Formats: sequence, structure tokens, C-alpha cells
Amino acid sequence: MNHTADICDAIDKDAKVVQPIFRSYGGKVVFEGEISTIKCFEDNSLVRDAVAEPGNNRVLVIDGRASMRCALLGDLLAEKAVQNGWQGVIVNGCIRDSAAISGMDLGVRALATHPRKTVKLGAGQRDVAVEFGGQVFMPGTYLYADADGIVLTDKPVDSR
Repeated sequence: MNHTADICDAIDKDAKVVQPIFRSYGGKVVFEGEISTIKCFEDNSLVRDAVAEPGNNRVLVIDGRASMRCALLGDLLAEKAVQNGWQGVIVNGCIRDSAAISGMDLGVRALATHPRKTVKLGAGQRDVAVEFGGQVFMPGTYLYADADGIVLTDKPVDSR
């Protein structure tokens, strides 16, 4: 696994560091992979669809517009993500069932927790550019996360 500090050292100004606004909730603290994105607001229908597909060691990045009124990921969807080979999920919003998620082999970063579920209207967009945390997350680019933070790169990096 690549460590974010080593990536920043190796590629210097080309390292896109996400602002340190996320808490770690998953059982996997260090994770990396190609990015797939979802843009939604208080509706996790597309999240359910995405985690049901083969993850192929990717990281799902969800821009929930920082809503603090409901959770976009819970234990059932997180477990589905593990079963289907996703490495991690970044949520610009909230998750729920954090105690269960903490024991899963999945990296999960979110702003906070919230017990309320979302509506299910099928609203949102898949694999579009999303922007939060001071960075633009583009489908097909790479995300590296560890205890020090989250770094984005245009192509895979081997800083070891």
C-alpha cells in the first residue's frame, strides 16, 4: 500500500490533497483505488446500485452536498460493497450503523453519522466530476487514503 505522505513526497506539487474534514469509520484505515463517483442529495438510490456492482478494487466517492439530515451509507450497503470488491467509500455527508461498519474490511470516510435513512427516488448522477474538500474528484483518477489523509492522483503511483 502507498502512504499519503510518501505520495506527497514523491510527486510533490502534483499531489492533490483533500482537506482534512473526514472521519474514518471503516475497518480498513489504509485503502486505495480508481475512483467512481456519485452526485446525489439525500437519496442513496444510486449508492445502492453502485455497491451492487463489481467494485474491481475501486473507491466510491459520494458527493451528498455535505447534508447533515440523513445517512447515505449504512451497514447493509457497506456489507454489499465488501462482498462486491469495493476498497472504500468516501461520503461528503453522513453514514449510519457506524459500529457495524467499523468491523468491516472497507475503508469508509464521512463527515459525520446520522441515524435517519434517505429517501429512495432514484435521483442523482453517476460517474461525473464532483467537488468538495478543496479538490475535484474525477472518475478514473486514483485515490489513496490512510491515517494521514486523502490524496488524489491522475494515474497510479508507486511511492514505495
